Amino acid sequence: YMGEDTSYAIKNQAIIDRLKEAEGAERSARFVCNIAAVLPDGRVLHTEKTMEGLIAHEPAGEEGFGYDPILYIPEFGKTSAQLTIEEKNRISHRGKALEAMKEELSALFGGE
Repeated sequence: YMGEDTSYAIKNQAIIDRLKEAEGAERSARFVCNIAAVLPDGRVLHTEKTMEGLIAHEPAGEEGFGYDPILYIPEFGKTSAQLTIEEKNRISHRGKALEAMKEELSALFGGE
């Protein structure tokens, strides 16, 4: 969005500005993580998980990167950039996708 040379501060503000009249579900947003593994026999395993939220009315928080300051997580009452590492690890789209892939691989090959 807006090119790789544009800072996330500018990108984040542009998104907020575009949604200034939007409320509730009109501000819904998600982070998505897809993980694929190709096995030696050619089989492909795929997992996809999300972290759901809303676009905040203003950036908040210093943790994370990218769009973290504007993804508001209602269940925590703060943005992704304001979450503690423990909170984020519990709900992260990346963590959930990785855990799902681990489960798929464990089901195929055994182990924990």
